[in-house]
This record gives sequence, structure tokens and C-alpha cells, in this order.
Amino acid sequence: MGSRQIATALAPHIPLREGTTRVAEAQPQSRADLHGLTLTIRGLRKAFGDNQVLRGVDLHIPAGQFVAIVGRSGCGKSTLLRLIAGLDNPQSGSIAFGQEAGARANVRVMFQEPRLLPWARVLSNVEVGLGVARKRSDAKARAERALADVRLTDKAAHWPATLSGGQKQRVALARALVSNPQVLAFDEPLGALDALTRITMQQLLEGVWRDQGFTAILVTHDVAEAIALADRVIVLEEGRISLDVPVDLPRPRQRGSAEIAALEGQILGRLLI
Repeated sequence: MGSRQIATALAPHIPLREGTTRVAEAQPQSRADLHGLTLTIRGLRKAFGDNQVLRGVDLHIPAGQFVAIVGRSGCGKSTLLRLIAGLDNPQSGSIAFGQEAGARANVRVMFQEPRLLPWARVLSNVEVGLGVARKRSDAKARAERALADVRLTDKAAHWPATLSGGQKQRVALARALVSNPQVLAFDEPLGALDALTRITMQQLLEGVWRDQGFTAILVTHDVAEAIALADRVIVLEEGRISLDVPVDLPRPRQRGSAEIAALEGQILGRLLI
């Protein structure tokens, strides 16, 4: 597996294992600035002691696609995301980025907690996402552009303690975006926000994804959120992919529409069996 740069995610379609339901795969949005990487996972397994968390996951994500992963607690969603991001190692299987074996990938992760440094101002917290590139002469300008992307230019000199929960998550998003990632993984990033702030953040996530063209992988318990944001929703059950549903609906999505309700019912029907 190729090495990856991480601050804190080549092949034809892979058939799913026996018993898995698949609907025709959705294609990523067409964007001129697309720079995300394809992601191909084969036979991925991970256990913690006797607990088999992932049991042979096969998955192919085209470059620039937005994929949401849903499932019950303990089904392996966050474990899969950590393996994709290089934060943990599998027992067996492979994860490959791009069209060449061993290709390097610039992968960033946004967690549910913003994990800001309380002793650093907002702009400095964003600069942390540059890693060693923070020493470059353009580091401040890049951090300022990332703050502008999340509409927080006026908070650059503020301390994290003065921000609302939604603003802290926007700083965390700017920190993930500042390095221009090819793959951006989201681990329940909106789970702690109130309903209205959550919708605003969903719109912001969709906007930066469409503008920047990275490959996006979102882990969420919220099926409605998955449908609102993703090109495709993956359902994990007991460490395996049981459903792969394309969300072929125009953007921005109309909440409460019959099409969205039908997809939500299909996915919830699988989860609630």
C-alpha cells in the first residue's frame, strides 16, 4: 500500500460477495477541477481480539465521487474510515489509490470533535493542517483562503473558545481543506450540531466538495444526511457491505421530496430488518 500524508483516504468494478445487494453504481459529478483519486479496496479484514469488525470488504470509489457509509453502531463504519485514512492497519486485504500501484495520496480526516488547539488563534489552527508546509512563505495566505472557503474570514484572529459549535467545525473543515486534499474522510463531523446548524454545514460540505473536486467519504448514522450529500450510499452490516445505492438526484437536493423519501425508506428498510 502506498504511503499517505495525513493530518490528525484502479481498477474495474469489483463484484461484491455472495448475499450482497447492489444497485447500479452512480457516477461522480462532472467538474472541470476534479482532482480526487480513485479508491479500490479488496478483501479488507480487521479484528480487535476475537471481534471481527470487517469481514472482507470490497469497494471501488471513482475519483471525485461523494460516498456515504451508514449502518448500525458497531458495524465497522469508523474502522473502515480509519483504515482508508491510514490511521490503522488491516489484518489482510488491500487499499489502493489512483491508477498506479503505490500511488501517493493526500488524505485528510475531519472528526466529530473539532480538535482545535485552544492556545492558538483560528488562523493558526488552520495552518496546522499544512503540516511541514506550514514553514512555507505562502502558508498564511493558504490558511486565509481556506477560511474564506468556509466563510470564516472575520474569525481569523479569534480564539477557539469564543466560537460556536458550528463555527468550530468550520475551522476544522478549513484545516482539512488547506492542504488541498485528494481524499477527504468525514467521521460523523456533524453529529453534535443542532438541526439547523447541521443543515447549514451539510450545504457547506457539498459546496466545497463541488468546488474542489476531492473524493469524499462520509461516515454517518443519519440516513437523510447521507442521501442529501452523497452520490452513493453504502450500507455496512456485520463488517460487510450489504447494500450499495446510487443517489441519482439533481443538486441541490429537495428535502422531503418523494424521491428522497423512497431512497430513505429503502435504506432504512435494510437497516431495520
